[in-house]
Amino acid sequence: MNVLLLGSGGREHTLAWKIAQSSLLSHLYIAPGNAGTLEKGTNLPLSVNDFQGIKEAVLSHCIGMVVVGPEDPLVNGIHDFFLADQELHNIPVIGPTRKGAMLEGSKDFAKQFMLRHAIPTAAYKTFTLTSLPAGIEFLTSLRPPYVLKADGLAAGKGVIICSTLEEAKKEFTALLQESKFGSASQKVVVEAFLSGIELSMFILTDGKNYIILPEAKDYKKIREGDQGPNTGGMGSISPVSFADPVFIKKVEERIIQPTMKGLLSEGIDYQGFLFFGLMNVQGNPYVIEYNCRMGDPETESVIPRIQNDILKLFRAVAHRCLEEETLIVDPRSTATVMLVSDGYPGTYEKGKIITGEDQVESSLIFHAGTVSLQDPKSIVTNGGRVIAVTSYGATMKEALTTSYRNAKKISFEGKTLRRDIGFDL
Repeated sequence: MNVLLLGSGGREHTLAWKIAQSSLLSHLYIAPGNAGTLEKGTNLPLSVNDFQGIKEAVLSHCIGMVVVGPEDPLVNGIHDFFLADQELHNIPVIGPTRKGAMLEGSKDFAKQFMLRHAIPTAAYKTFTLTSLPAGIEFLTSLRPPYVLKADGLAAGKGVIICSTLEEAKKEFTALLQESKFGSASQKVVVEAFLSGIELSMFILTDGKNYIILPEAKDYKKIREGDQGPNTGGMGSISPVSFADPVFIKKVEERIIQPTMKGLLSEGIDYQGFLFFGLMNVQGNPYVIEYNCRMGDPETESVIPRIQNDILKLFRAVAHRCLEEETLIVDPRSTATVMLVSDGYPGTYEKGKIITGEDQVESSLIFHAGTVSLQDPKSIVTNGGRVIAVTSYGATMKEALTTSYRNAKKISFEGKTLRRDIGFDL
């Protein structure tokens, strides 16, 4: 089977690495891919939102399955596009339809969905520019800190936590009046703050049956001690020490099962990955957010722990027989450290030469923001998050030690990383 994987980040390189191991694979195409995915298949110079170009590539390369990595094409309806096209409708797409992707595409939609199905989450209200004064009034009724969320997609950076009321009022006004995150902040969700520790959980579902994947914890702030602005993610670890069987059972009974029942009751046919961003509040899970795909950099820690042939799992999703599959998980810990460009998540330069990858031992290297020059050995930076270093270990500490040792070997001008991944565990 020829497979087309959409995306260009660390998540997609990790998925490409895993798909390339499948006994079902004939050839892997990645659109647009990065310098790392070149080693696993053929990169195609296509935007993930160029649906017509994707159609032409699928037909010309005899693609038998499309795996969607990022959220943008899902929210924009890539799965719906395939279903509506006579030439494409029989080709499986791993990723939900537009309606299912709205769980990530609109924070307000997700919160309303959770309320309808009694899924534990923080109290909230949603505001627009016309209701800005009411939003200010609502903020004054809350206790600090204050949580502000852009309603739409903001590349993982649309959440602002303010420690003072004045800061919250300023940021709230900027989101609506100045369109701080563009169209994504035409609506702003204001939430009550949940005090606890975060983790990420994931399922793979065929629309009715699901498999719970290994959990992970990612680190979003740019600086040590969870300080500074949010990024797309500076590292991750799996498993998470406090996610014991009792806690996982609570998540399944209180969150995963009601979510699946809610999707079915509302006629939302969901096939693919579903991400649950959770807060552990004194042993009880609350949903912070849904994502309609795997997280990044959690993918770089989770996928290496899955020992199944991933295309066999995807085939079961497409044929709606996922209940016939049993997940096999590597018992070892994994730890991912992300190397990023200086200035990220703000302004940063691209085109910095990357060296030292050939010196790495006992770690997996997943490219995120990289591009290969005419000389295949010349790889340069092409994004804020550049390379993820993932390692196995008998313990989290052992895995982190290996990742940090190898992260030192990779060099590019302005290389930045967090040196405290896993510090809170």
